[in-house]
Amino acid sequence: MTRSEADLVIVGAGPSGLAAGTEAARLGLSTVLLDENRAPGGRIWQALEARGATDPDEAAGLDLIRAFAASGVQTHYGAGVWGIEPNGTVFWSGGGAANTLRARRILLATGTTERPMPIPGWTLPGVMTVGAAQIALKTGGLVPDGATWIAGQGPLVVLYAAQAIRAGGRIAGILDLSDRSARWRALRHLLAARADARQGLGWLWEVRRAGVPIIRASGPRAEGDGGLRHIVFRVNGSLCWESADLLLLHDGVIPSIQLTRALGCAHVWEEARRCWRPQTDAWGETTVPGIIVAGDGAGVGGAKAAVASGRIAALGCAHALGFIDRARRDAEAAPARAEHRRAMASRPFIDTLFAPRPVDPDDSVLICRCEEVAAGQIRAAVKLGCSGLNQLKAYTRCGMGPCQGRMCGTTAAEVLAAARDLHPRTVEPYRTRFPARPLTVGELAGLDR
Repeated sequence: MTRSEADLVIVGAGPSGLAAGTEAARLGLSTVLLDENRAPGGRIWQALEARGATDPDEAAGLDLIRAFAASGVQTHYGAGVWGIEPNGTVFWSGGGAANTLRARRILLATGTTERPMPIPGWTLPGVMTVGAAQIALKTGGLVPDGATWIAGQGPLVVLYAAQAIRAGGRIAGILDLSDRSARWRALRHLLAARADARQGLGWLWEVRRAGVPIIRASGPRAEGDGGLRHIVFRVNGSLCWESADLLLLHDGVIPSIQLTRALGCAHVWEEARRCWRPQTDAWGETTVPGIIVAGDGAGVGGAKAAVASGRIAALGCAHALGFIDRARRDAEAAPARAEHRRAMASRPFIDTLFAPRPVDPDDSVLICRCEEVAAGQIRAAVKLGCSGLNQLKAYTRCGMGPCQGRMCGTTAAEVLAAARDLHPRTVEPYRTRFPARPLTVGELAGLDR
């Protein structure tokens, strides 16, 4: 039976959503979880039940997935949330039909989005993100073949390369685009991050053992007529050229804030990651009553931190709804808070070592792929008097396509800010509105029934 009301609705079945749901059910809250994927796990544990755990971290994820399945939480997979009203009504679609659900509290566990990396040629067939390639590997067992190159920076670059190699894939080379001087700045944070650094060195060793060259490069370009044919980059000022069948790009991840922006939650700027995140208190509460954010959507920290924050948020909800008293809430949250602190200890090292790359695309580079708006058009709009992203929509339609600015917002803000000689934090993000995703007239009409 599908509930029409619940104490808690959770959006997202990644580490934080699964942990929050399991904890909420234990505490007696009627809970419903909605996720757009077909199985639990989010991106990091995607298809984990089907493919099985390959390391201790995935084994812990599989244990959590099984605990959640046994918790009795009502779950809808293939459910895309596209609207939330102030009275707690959640609108979602699945199987071609729209549905509503009333909640006393709503916990958003929507995770992250890959930071766009708009280089010349990034829209060519044969160019995609590392995250997309990892999804293909996890869900379909697809491994790279031929001349596959990776360009970018961040832990996911070497992690994916190691995973692909283990699965029988081939990587032609990795273009390391990180700032060489960042290593020295990151050293002061190394002690606190030694466990994660050791894990990262293990992935790096796997990649090097497979004979994959790692090249310190700059200025990468993807070129080809109707599809990727080769890549061009610079090494110590010299121009290099390599044949390529597939190019994978990555420059870290940022919190997914589309729903929190549409709800009117206050956001704060994170300089280390050059992005916005929702403003939350110690229990994940946002500035909008009844709206809670847990996991990487509240600040990137990885799976272990996300699990801990999900448990903390569920305890906060249970107390707010009268299921437990303050003393029990605080006592049961203490171990999760300690785990969260341990998991977050490596973030200063990672954020310093892999600080976001400077954004200065050529005028011809597309920024908004949906509406085909190039960087030069944004700069031209600034010269005509455009002062912000929301005004930019009227000038260029940038951010008005199907993705509603999820992919272009960060880069468009950087380009616009640079054109106005401002810091990106002074540029207000897109004002997103519901519906948060495309839906059919038939789905809307079905709500009347």
